[in-house]
Amino acid sequence: MNRKQRIDKILSKKFDNFLLEIIDNSNLHKGHNSFTGNDETHIKIILTKKINIPLDRLGIHRLINNLLKEEFRTGLHSLEIKIN
Repeated sequence: MNRKQRIDKILSKKFDNFLLEIIDNSNLHKGHNSFTGNDETHIKIILTKKINIPLDRLGIHRLINNLLKEEFRTGLHSLEIKIN
């Protein structure tokens, strides 16, 4: 299972009120800090509300970062989170 699949599996359990899109942007950072662009080091997560619910954007960011601690320990370098 690759990093995108692992992240999808982890976040899908917690964010069932959202459509979840996970994008590997690692190729955009090729050459930066010796990144090859092949290792799923830069990920963008787009959460889109399925229903009209109030959002705690800071809480969502904190929860995602907490849920993905292991991914950061094993090579995830950058995470961009967009909430619609």
